[in-house]
Amino acid sequence: MVRVIEYVLPGLDEARRRYRLLTTLLDANTAPALELAALYHQRREVEAVFDELKTHLLRGRRVLRSKTAELARREFYGGVLAHYAVRWLLHQGATRHRMPHEELSFTGHVQPLRRAQPRSGAFPPKSASALSRFDPGLLTRS
Repeated sequence: MVRVIEYVLPGLDEARRRYRLLTTLLDANTAPALELAALYHQRREVEAVFDELKTHLLRGRRVLRSKTAELARREFYGGVLAHYAVRWLLHQGATRHRMPHEELSFTGHVQPLRRAQPRSGAFPPKSASALSRFDPGLLTRS
């Protein structure tokens, strides 16, 4: 059994206004329709961020290069921080020029940033202990 919640979003063209949400959450008191509809659209925003991160920022590379769980975690967080940095720059530009954020392309801004940055990332990240074996002063330099 499923519950069907049909709703309309104001401010969109007629073709995109009407939505149907199917859920297995059958109790309307526990999961009110308005809350589920709002959560659904928030979930879509999160999925869009994951798409930008995986497809455009990481260029579809699905495998992390790191050899340990800790380094893979760092590599993942590095990607998330890079995504946030691009999004923040887009937000700053849109705000400064009073443009709707939706008009700015994430992919269109990642490419010029990539070209402007020095080439890096051709090798997997190293742990702090592995770096100190090559140059003990590397960990203390600022």
